[in-house]
Amino acid sequence: MIAGAAEESGIVGRRLDVLDQLLIALFLAGLYLGVSLQITSKIPLTCAPSGAAGLILLWRRRNDIEPRHLAGLLGVLALYLGSIVIASDLSFLSKRFTGFLQLAYGFVISYGLFLTVIHGERRQIARILLAFCLFIIVGCVLESHTSLRAISDAVRDKIYDSSVVYDADLRDQMLYGRIRPKLFTSEPSAVTFAYTHYCSAWLVISTWRWKLPVYLGLIGLALVVLPGPTLVLMLLLTIPYMIFLSGGHRRRSPTRLIGALALSVVLLGLTVAVGQSLFAARLAELGRGEDASFFYRFTGPMLVAFDVFRHYPWAGAGLTGEMFIADNVMNVYMNSPSFQAAWRISRIGDVLTNYFWLHWIYLGVVGGVLMFVAISVWLRMLGVPSVLYCWAVWLILGQASGSYVGPKTWAVLLFAAAASILTTRTVQQPTAASARWRPAYPRFAT
Repeated sequence: MIAGAAEESGIVGRRLDVLDQLLIALFLAGLYLGVSLQITSKIPLTCAPSGAAGLILLWRRRNDIEPRHLAGLLGVLALYLGSIVIASDLSFLSKRFTGFLQLAYGFVISYGLFLTVIHGERRQIARILLAFCLFIIVGCVLESHTSLRAISDAVRDKIYDSSVVYDADLRDQMLYGRIRPKLFTSEPSAVTFAYTHYCSAWLVISTWRWKLPVYLGLIGLALVVLPGPTLVLMLLLTIPYMIFLSGGHRRRSPTRLIGALALSVVLLGLTVAVGQSLFAARLAELGRGEDASFFYRFTGPMLVAFDVFRHYPWAGAGLTGEMFIADNVMNVYMNSPSFQAAWRISRIGDVLTNYFWLHWIYLGVVGGVLMFVAISVWLRMLGVPSVLYCWAVWLILGQASGSYVGPKTWAVLLFAAAASILTTRTVQQPTAASARWRPAYPRFAT
């Protein structure tokens, strides 16, 4: 039975038990909700359900932790720890160390998820992801047309701090003609981000022959039910999949690569067309310099990163170093023609919401490159067939999410790593003499 499944799906795996599947679902739910628990007055436990699920998954997979995996992870964390020490102005060391603890927590629980996913069957993981996406669609439909919105709003008021609860419904009605669903999350972008992330992961992991047309259908469905510019990233996320992973054993052939590149160009053009046609009002607002959300998610963080390159090229502002560069951020924003003085800034961290650019803001040019190399080496040690695919997914989704030290950022990277391993794993026959099942990592020529 195992051999037949391997031949059909292209992997060797064992079925995850019910508890593992429930824990994966809880981890994904935690990323979706983003609920935090305050451990101390200064240290929050972000994505608390994911933290609980990730630690349990790590404990259940403790026998599958390889020494080189652990050594690589500790090496990465050691470099991050060093980065907060060499960053300028040690009076901010306590704050940076809190950020380091949050980052270490995100890496550890995401590694627990990674170990579990690579031990499962592709169909199992794909079903969990698809079920989550369909749940979001159905929930958003019900919220828009039933009394579920009142229940959702009541829950949101209870579980989120009032400072993070979305209150721009009037703007949504002007831009989209209706109030966008939030479905128990703090804001609509949390819904679209989770949907984009889980759908794109489903595309990679699913074994369906016609999964790409289904995926395009899921994009169209989402654009109707839960509109938002983040959904355009779903089309962009197909490009790294086509280039780096699709095609099985033929993925390295020149013919397949040319075909993948051609299809990627078509998808890129489709992305631009969809964005221009469906979000014309949002683009017009952006053109007039009135879209604060876009400025805080992309333009602003990019400009701040360039400013950090000039002033702190070696070690940046340090992890969670927003207060250290608060004056620099305000100077950059006030001197930008895309910024309006009428926009209110209550907290510097709220106007730097792009974890890709935060990587460079926190670490600088030298530190940022060093960490990219270190994490890439660790990914190779984990058996990832395409590090470029993982970073491409991480970069694209970073345009819709902040919180560099949070679990969501590193779950994106390690879930992409696990998905790439599941998709490209070679077929091997398990032997009766095997003491315990081991994942069949692909071999690479040196």
